[in-house]
Amino acid sequence: MTDPVTRAAELLKDHRKSIDRLDSILVYTLAERFSHTQAVGKLKAEHDLPASDPAREAAQIARLEELAEKADLDPKFAKKFLNFIIQEVIQHHNKHKT
Repeated sequence: MTDPVTRAAELLKDHRKSIDRLDSILVYTLAERFSHTQAVGKLKAEHDLPASDPAREAAQIARLEELAEKADLDPKFAKKFLNFIIQEVIQHHNKHKT
């Protein structure tokens, strides 16, 4: 029979292994997302379109908040996270204009 401390250490190890795997998924997913948004930025620069699209951004935030609620994730956190990503994307888009 396993003692409680050893069992807790095993569970902790399993949780951390899952967290590490999910962190890898997040990084690769963000890299793919930014690859697409950089392509969008180049297109916008080539066609003299604004870097920011407030209507699209608002729709994306609303969509992400809804997804967060369904996934049992704090919608406020999801909104902050997407706003952070949007600001990074806009900065990248603005770099293409120069």
